[in-house]
Amino acid sequence: MKTLFRYNWQVRDDWFTWCEDVPEAELLKKRVGGVGSILHTLFHIAEVERSWIHLLRTQRDPGEPPFEDYASLEKVKVLSNQFHKEIEPFIMSWSNEMDSEPVTITYPNGQSETFKQGEIMRHVIAHEIHHIGQLSVWARELGREPVTANVISRGLFE
Repeated sequence: MKTLFRYNWQVRDDWFTWCEDVPEAELLKKRVGGVGSILHTLFHIAEVERSWIHLLRTQRDPGEPPFEDYASLEKVKVLSNQFHKEIEPFIMSWSNEMDSEPVTITYPNGQSETFKQGEIMRHVIAHEIHHIGQLSVWARELGREPVTANVISRGLFE
């Protein structure tokens, strides 16, 4: 599981690099699917990862910062790196025993749900991979080659 988090972080960084050659208007342009734009999707990926991991660590939702405060490539990259530093120690300390540990989430409407921590961790991984697929479709719509989704040749098993 740790390997897939490292994979997601590498791919996300590759997408940030990919974005450097795209006009900001294209990064912010509303598109079909996802959360609406390339940049907002990258923001969403980082924010959702941080929110779920924070919830596992503290049992509290940290709240979502408004995208409008981070609506530039540089600001989203900085925020993503900040969130990464915040959550990486928890992820790297993960053990198989934690998979079955319960965590109860209370939503703003007062309703609660209990999940296994491993279920949430795998959801976070799949969530990012899902959105990376959307970014790949949008890249092709722009006539550009998307970032490779290959796990192979990323040095993750060295």
